[in-house]
Amino acid sequence: MNDAAPAPTPAPEPRRRARVRAPELIGKGGWINTGGKDLKLADFRGRTLILDF
Repeated sequence: MNDAAPAPTPAPEPRRRARVRAPELIGKGGWINTGGKDLKLADFRGRTLILDF
């Protein structure tokens, strides 16, 4: 008999999530309440954005 403890198994590698890019918001009406400035999603990078549809 062998009294040695079994070797620990390595932890599984964390799964990587696929990166999905959001599409640009394009519509007939355009942006409202922006003073006529066209905006892109890149303008909001790193900021919290609330959209009201």
